[in-house]
Amino acid sequence: MQNRIDRCFQALRAKNEKAFIAYICAGDPDFPRTVDLALVLEKAGTDILELGIPFSDPLADGVVNQLAAQRALEAGATVSGVLECVRQIRGRSQIPIVLYTYMNPIFQFGFDRFHREASEAGVDGLLILDLPPEEDQPGEAPLHIRLIAPTTPPERVQKICARAAGFIYYVSREGVTGAQSSVASSLGERVAQIRQCTELPIAVGFGISTAEQAKEVARIADGVVVGSAIVQRINDNAGSNDLPARVTDFVAPLVAATKAQ
Repeated sequence: MQNRIDRCFQALRAKNEKAFIAYICAGDPDFPRTVDLALVLEKAGTDILELGIPFSDPLADGVVNQLAAQRALEAGATVSGVLECVRQIRGRSQIPIVLYTYMNPIFQFGFDRFHREASEAGVDGLLILDLPPEEDQPGEAPLHIRLIAPTTPPERVQKICARAAGFIYYVSREGVTGAQSSVASSLGERVAQIRQCTELPIAVGFGISTAEQAKEVARIADGVVVGSAIVQRINDNAGSNDLPARVTDFVAPLVAATKAQ
């Protein structure tokens, strides 16, 4: 049975378009503004929303996203609060939502309970950064999005793709999240190798921060993920009454570049 992620990529494929995927940290600067930001991101052309669950030790995240998680936690963000935030978004939007998280918050919440309540809240996919595929036993919903890194050997790529759903998230470079000055030169070759192992869409993230980079990645992949650059704009304008408008102004050119193929 298709969910919103599958339907989104199917619709984009019919239009020969690529997906723009935006990441923000839930609860940064607070949950009401997270809902507002989700809605304006969709209005600006975002196809899929990645919501980070704040965690005190996000090993795959660079300093920008680490600080966002810290701000959210200091403001009182919890897993239950994130799920309620999803419910608030879902009451006004059908944008596909992927939760970006680590095992610790899910383990503390309860693995089965988390999956059940996330599905009921309207979450479409989970991106669990530190859960090896061999240890995962996903159900039908939410879909478990799989990560592949530049260092992933070919035989493991095949195993990961065999257990994947929704789309493949290709980490474009080694290291943590954060804006980079250029797109990795190996991107085209690596995406082509992954395509030999799966028919799922391939989205590329980690380091994309400009319209030029988004356009370059969109020529190769099926989706472009922008996170830290958006989170930085949220941080820079958190005290502004026109925060949603300022985020929109930053995201709109990235969306346009992703679609301009």
